[in-house]
Parts: sequence; C-alpha cells; structure tokens
Amino acid sequence: MTETLRKTDNCFVCGAKNAAGLRAEFEVDLEKRSILGRFTPRPEHEGWEGVVHGGVLTALMDEAMVKLAAHLGMPAVSAEMTVKFKAPARPGEEVTIRGRIAGSRHRLVIAEAEVVRGAVVIAEVKGKLLRI
Repeated sequence: MTETLRKTDNCFVCGAKNAAGLRAEFEVDLEKRSILGRFTPRPEHEGWEGVVHGGVLTALMDEAMVKLAAHLGMPAVSAEMTVKFKAPARPGEEVTIRGRIAGSRHRLVIAEAEVVRGAVVIAEVKGKLLRI
C-alpha cells in the first residue's frame, strides 16, 4: 500500500471542525515517545444507560496510537487491536488516554494505549500498526 495520509480537521476523534465527532485533545511528548489525551464523554456516547460505549473508548485508544506513530515519523494505520475493558466509563466524567510505542519491525509498529480515570484503568489496548 503506497498512500499519503493527510491530516484533516474532520477526524472523528480529534477533529475540531467535526460537529459529530469526539473532539478529544491530545499532546505528544516526543522525548518520552508518548501521548496524553483528555476527553469528557457526553450522554450521546452511551451504550447502556450511564455507561460509555466501548467503541468510543476503542476509538480514543486507536487515535492515540496512530497519532503518536505519525508524530514520531512513522505514519501508519491500525492493522490489529486487542482491547480489554476493565471498568465502566461514565458520561460527564473526564478520562485520560495514554499511549506509547512499544517497538517496531520493518513496516509494523507495536503500540499500546489505555483509558484511565484517576488510578482506575477503564480499558487498555495492544495494537499493531502498518506503516504507510
């Protein structure tokens, strides 16, 4: 696959101009090769009543891994993710998204991310990204 990935303000997760998007905010620490994001889910992000949909949490972690890889000069797309949900996230309660690059081989980038609320790990993912 030979393709150029272009940033857009319409990104579902972080796009500032996407009215239907999550509009999560992320900061990359190039020295630590890590990323930190913050997001406060709204009621429209529920799956079950009072519980944030797992797909929303997965999208946040996916964004953290891919965005970090791109900032580190490894533009990539998700190829595989293994997600573990450990506790519910609630609408109105801010969560933190943390991600890091665990390694890389050829065109494969190994990444990890998690969603936490304080000391509580809500969800975690191990992912393989394919460099573009």
